[in-house]
Amino acid sequence: MNRSVGIISLILLVAIGVIASASLFTVHQTQQALVLQFGDPRRVITEPGLNFKVPFVQNVIFIDKRILDLDTPAEELIASDQKRLVVDAFTRYRIVDPLQFYKSLRDERRARSRLAATVSSSMRSVLGEEEFQAVVRDKRDELMLRIRDLVNEQASDFGIEIVDVRIRRADLPAANSQAIYRRMQTEREQEASEFRARGQEVSRAIRAQADKQVTVLLAEATRDSEIIRGQGDGCRNRVFAKVFGQDPDFFAFYRSMQAYERALEEKGTTMVLSPDSAFFKFLKDPNSVLAPSQTGTVKRGQRVDVAKIITDGGSLSGALCPEIVVDVVAPVAQ
Repeated sequence: MNRSVGIISLILLVAIGVIASASLFTVHQTQQALVLQFGDPRRVITEPGLNFKVPFVQNVIFIDKRILDLDTPAEELIASDQKRLVVDAFTRYRIVDPLQFYKSLRDERRARSRLAATVSSSMRSVLGEEEFQAVVRDKRDELMLRIRDLVNEQASDFGIEIVDVRIRRADLPAANSQAIYRRMQTEREQEASEFRARGQEVSRAIRAQADKQVTVLLAEATRDSEIIRGQGDGCRNRVFAKVFGQDPDFFAFYRSMQAYERALEEKGTTMVLSPDSAFFKFLKDPNSVLAPSQTGTVKRGQRVDVAKIITDGGSLSGALCPEIVVDVVAPVAQ
């Protein structure tokens, strides 16, 4: 008898435990619950704690009420200036109306799929109205706010609130980046070629100017040298004339000796001349140079006092050719 009572009591306790476990459920503070009866929503529980439901008739669906992340894959868009760009964005959202969320989407997997499509279409709509530079740099924060508001309008029908939409990266596609890099490289090479051409042009102009100056300087130097050489030759002849004019007989003797030296320089020289020719004057009578000069035949020049010129610190060329001294000294003095 006692054994039967114990068994019945044990069965009752197990039944009570099973009924209690099927009737009680706990809602965590990070969750919100939706009580369903044969798939039909009956209650929405948003506060944490212990709650009851009809066992074996009602079931509970738990929905996260924290802020959730949605990472959408990078996709290629076209800006208003027809430039392609790759946009990588992520979204933060939370479920604020569990009943509406369950009615429209049922579960979180489908919610993520629909929300990703909504974010993608909103980005295309907003970014497609702006130029590439505005998306990448100038109006990025403003565009993210516009995308968030646009997604929020559509996500409100799902019981979802969009907290934030952020563009992680907005850049050109890899193929476009390579094309732009090659274009920039080509432009830099063109600029370098232009700079080299300009440099060569300037170099040729400088060389031409230098060659011109060299030619002018050489011409002027040649002209001046010829002038100076002519003045020097004139001065030399004047000095010789002045010196030889002091003793014409000795000058005649000196010129004859030079003529003998040149005429008799080669061995075996044969000369056919008259014996009484003036050419043999000093050969026949070497002492004739000491004979008195024939009056009236040769006019002696004015004697130059060389000793006085040296004592005064002058020069023979300065005394006889003062124009050369002036022409040479004057440029140096300037």
